[in-house]
Amino acid sequence: MEDDEGCKVPDGEKGEDESLRQRNVRSETQHDGVGKGSSTDTGEVVQMQRNVGLVSGISIIVGTVIGSGIFISPKGVLRDTGSVGLSLVVWAASGLIALMGALCYSELGTLIRLSGGEYAYIRAALGNIPAFLFSWTSIIVIRTSSLAIITLTFAQYVGSLFAMCGQPEIPTKIVAAIAIVTVGIINSWSTNLAARVQIIFTAGKLIALTIIIIGGVVKMAQGNTSVLAEGFEGSTTSPSTIALAFYGALWAYDGWNNLNYVTEEVKSPSKNLPRANIMGVLLVTVVYVLTNISYLSVMTRQELLDANAVAVTWGDRILGAAAVIMPLSVMVSTFGGANGTAFTGGRVVYAAARDNNLPEILSYIQVKQLTPMPSMLFTIFISLLMIIPGDIGSLIDFFSFTAWMFYGMTFLSLIVLRFRMKDAPRPYKVPIPIPIIMLLVSLYLVIAPIVEDPQIEFLYAFLFVMGGLIFYIPLVHFNLKVPGFDKLTECTQLILEVVPPPEL
Repeated sequence: MEDDEGCKVPDGEKGEDESLRQRNVRSETQHDGVGKGSSTDTGEVVQMQRNVGLVSGISIIVGTVIGSGIFISPKGVLRDTGSVGLSLVVWAASGLIALMGALCYSELGTLIRLSGGEYAYIRAALGNIPAFLFSWTSIIVIRTSSLAIITLTFAQYVGSLFAMCGQPEIPTKIVAAIAIVTVGIINSWSTNLAARVQIIFTAGKLIALTIIIIGGVVKMAQGNTSVLAEGFEGSTTSPSTIALAFYGALWAYDGWNNLNYVTEEVKSPSKNLPRANIMGVLLVTVVYVLTNISYLSVMTRQELLDANAVAVTWGDRILGAAAVIMPLSVMVSTFGGANGTAFTGGRVVYAAARDNNLPEILSYIQVKQLTPMPSMLFTIFISLLMIIPGDIGSLIDFFSFTAWMFYGMTFLSLIVLRFRMKDAPRPYKVPIPIPIIMLLVSLYLVIAPIVEDPQIEFLYAFLFVMGGLIFYIPLVHFNLKVPGFDKLTECTQLILEVVPPPEL
């Protein structure tokens, strides 16, 4: 038997794998006007459009990876490594790890051309239950709390410009809520608009970082190289401490996988997905290393370790009266990060709902704007709830290891699919040692924080992940209907003017 693209399918791989390949083909053809689905009065199929090109794809990656961290506090890596030389090695090596992860996701994204990122790949290789647990954890905690933290950081820097006394909590949360609602409106109104906003804000933060890099080059040209000349003096020899440094740096690179969440909206994904993943991660790596070099050309090691906001201290030293550029840069960076997080986070909800792992209404598409409006509104609503608690930073810290747990499952999925779908067309194919290395890295990053500093909160986080089965068993496995939910779906359709997505 042959699939839709002429590939031989072994007899043992029929059924689910063949269905997946057919869904891939339909995912491509539907965006050319072919395929079943809800239609407008003119007969046009209602579906999301491919508005993300190479530049906007790179902007999604760079814009979500570069948040406030590189501006505020890169001191953790320097503290854990003990030396300037080793800290720069960790920043560069973490970029290499992120690049290897991006290469793996490039194969998965061109093999399984469906939105949803890890959700789609885990579901194809490991089954529906682990995919549901990923969507449950990502939607309820990880991505929504990340969006809340990003906008709270944005709000704090808005407050600093107006010198609010002590930066009171309530105004800060109001500004954060306004920022969340704003990115929600942008992403609900138009995918094209959201992509353009991402390009603009990514350009803004890159300009700010370029200013820092140029300033560092000038200082080094003036002979300020004494700190950099220390090299590897004082480097730690503790493997566990170096591992903590890697852990901190890798979180600064988190977001390298975000373009895979919107695969169905990428133009020519077979070409642009790998290109954007590789170019985006390489650009971030170069910028991170050069920015850290610039910091160290202006400040001593101790000054950098004592600084609460490294870029602000750098600005005070170099820019003088123009130092306000640095807080503004953090605001631009965090708002762009919030837009990218909302843009990609809503697609996890959309993909899971389309597969009946969440209420069907969350997969519906707005008939005029052609955006996944219900899934976006749901993501924004949960994110708004997340800004209510006093400190959600500690909450996400204990869930951070679960992200690498799901990354590990995704790298395992790639290895599994090499056997289950060995004859499927792969426009991009990563060397098999890379996903194996990334699987081992993921296992280490899951286990390391627990072994280094075991706390009961890690158990609570794991129990929360598994707690998703409480909802999965009755509502998904047994498909129990909630009384009145059909009426709610109907009302939502009428109010938002949304319809089901095309069948896959």
